[in-house]
Amino acid sequence: MSHTLGQVRSSETILDDGWPTRTRDVSYAGDVCMVHGNGDFNPADLSTVRGRFPSQHATTDGDVITAWPPVQQK
Repeated sequence: MSHTLGQVRSSETILDDGWPTRTRDVSYAGDVCMVHGNGDFNPADLSTVRGRFPSQHATTDGDVITAWPPVQQK
């Protein structure tokens, strides 16, 4: 993933049970949340992340689930 100049990226410690059990870490690049796993995520894991971000579109690509920010209407 390429990053634009001035983009803030941060990580958070997993302190609660609201993440899939395979979660290794969670990071943010701006308004995008990326959940990195220890192995591939399954549909139940994707549903768990969608439950944390109900207004956002979440996708999975193997061991990463991405919660995209809502589309801004002009």
